[in-house]
Amino acid sequence: KVLPRRYQAQWLAQAMDKHSYESWFQPIVRAGSDVTDPSIFAHESLFRIFDANESLIPPGFAFSLAEQSNLLFALDLTARRSAVEYFSRAKLKGKVFINFNPSSIYDPAYCLRATASAINELGLKPADVVFEIVETHRANDMNHLKGILSFYRSSGFGVALDDIGSGWSGLNLLEQLRPDYVKIDMELISDIDENAYKQNIVKHLIQIARKNRTEVIAEGIETEAEAEMLTELGADYLQGYYFAKPKRYSDRISAEERESIYQSTRPIEEAKKAHQFS
Repeated sequence: KVLPRRYQAQWLAQAMDKHSYESWFQPIVRAGSDVTDPSIFAHESLFRIFDANESLIPPGFAFSLAEQSNLLFALDLTARRSAVEYFSRAKLKGKVFINFNPSSIYDPAYCLRATASAINELGLKPADVVFEIVETHRANDMNHLKGILSFYRSSGFGVALDDIGSGWSGLNLLEQLRPDYVKIDMELISDIDENAYKQNIVKHLIQIARKNRTEVIAEGIETEAEAEMLTELGADYLQGYYFAKPKRYSDRISAEERESIYQSTRPIEEAKKAHQFS
């Protein structure tokens, strides 16, 4: 039986309160790497949240529910701080890519505070962190998006755009925002070694990125042939099941352990208290 939205929202708030979540990671490797011993450039953090029975809830459902229930801001903050906590605990190499939805950010300085405090407490540097913008196709306010990226960059963080494809909107975002990194839409990556049309599109995207001094990540790579083709076309970094699936690198961080790390969780607590169930 599907619970009414009110109770689903209550479950989501309780899952955050009880720390029933963790972050898994998938490596991003340098193009040309040997699959048996790849050169790690970074890891993308992937948020995982669980129900009362410890069953994994699809992340897309959790974030959609959060958006419908005025909890997107709180969940986004939770996911970003979780990424930093688990990345530090696992002692992973390279940078960490942290996804965020621009719809959840109304004040970049306030929204960054909890993440920045975690970064400082755990001994990471801003240069180790790249904020990856997802749901770019839903970004209606370009000035707002530019403001977010400008603030993050001025604070020393890297920025990336996710799922850039062949459409005009993606190319326009790439030109206007000029991120440090761009990820090519997985639809263009699948079977690219057998598709000359896709090869031409990706080659063109990489050329545009080069002109903007943006490094290119090809994600969703599942075969050796795809990896070789993307390397030949000039991608800087590769990501996908061919190299490694997302996985858990450390045990769940307990509430007690988390409290010993931080003196204050005020930004997230205030965000959750601001929500009134209807």
